[in-house]
Amino acid sequence: MTSKEKYREHCKKKDIPIFSKDWWLDSVCGEGAWNVVLVEKGGQIVASLPYMKTKRAIFDVIHMPILTQTMGVYITYPQKQKYEKKLSYEKEIINTLLNELPDYDSFSQNFHYNFTNWLPLYWNGFNQTTRYTYVIIGLLNKKEEEIFKDFSSSYRNKVKKAKTIVSVKQKDLSIERFYEINKKTFERQGLSLPYTLNFLQKHDEMLLKNNSREIFYAEDELGRIHSALYLTWDNNSSYVHMVGEDPELRKSASGILLVWESILYTKNTLKLDNYDFEGSMLENVEQVRRSFGAVQKPYFQITKTNSKLLNVRKLIKEILR
Repeated sequence: MTSKEKYREHCKKKDIPIFSKDWWLDSVCGEGAWNVVLVEKGGQIVASLPYMKTKRAIFDVIHMPILTQTMGVYITYPQKQKYEKKLSYEKEIINTLLNELPDYDSFSQNFHYNFTNWLPLYWNGFNQTTRYTYVIIGLLNKKEEEIFKDFSSSYRNKVKKAKTIVSVKQKDLSIERFYEINKKTFERQGLSLPYTLNFLQKHDEMLLKNNSREIFYAEDELGRIHSALYLTWDNNSSYVHMVGEDPELRKSASGILLVWESILYTKNTLKLDNYDFEGSMLENVEQVRRSFGAVQKPYFQITKTNSKLLNVRKLIKEILR
């Protein structure tokens, strides 16, 4: 079996985050555009590092796929491992994975927030930038009123207001209709959608096939859709994957209500403990995440540039900036 074939079997058995699942990578990269390096011990996979490698101009680039929050190293640890042994084990595993990677001119990946020891990467010449996602943690051990109480008073009032204006629905919103609502959010900010309808249709089909998505939307009595929220999940967490909002109907605060309803869905239907907003480094977005009672979870953006030409170009850009 190839490494990729082994990894597909591994993904069926392990709680690997959704963004590193083989079928997710098939969707966002294309089946032939990603690969994986593995560490095996005793015939078992103990570590993996999936990657997407593409050609940009004359450069070989390992980078993050579209609509994918994190990838990075995933390690399975021996039971009852002392901390000192754990660090030594991580160093050995990470060095082995890095040595197995193909040649590249540039590397950039976001690692899941559960990965905390990037020192072996530093010793191998990599750089790190700390980024943040916001996560509501411990849903299963909290009552609904406790979760709601963690919202800011302003957001609690907006949820109550939205309930008088719209109804929250699921199941019957087409991906084509969601795309149109999603596009309005980008257009309001003067941005173009980074994906096509065709891409989103195929992505949605893959998520449906793997029972890993639900679309929530808010509709008023006139049949107008105010906002929509696309939720994904794995065995550990749900994720706010995409959102959309009609800019002419924003005053209803329906988007805040959708977050609340999808949190309840995560707790009561999916029986998951964590609700992940998929992060943002934008100041105005950070304030929104915080207002839901979510906590900061730092994660690493790991980079390395081997090409001297790319390093010179990067230096020039920094000087000009």
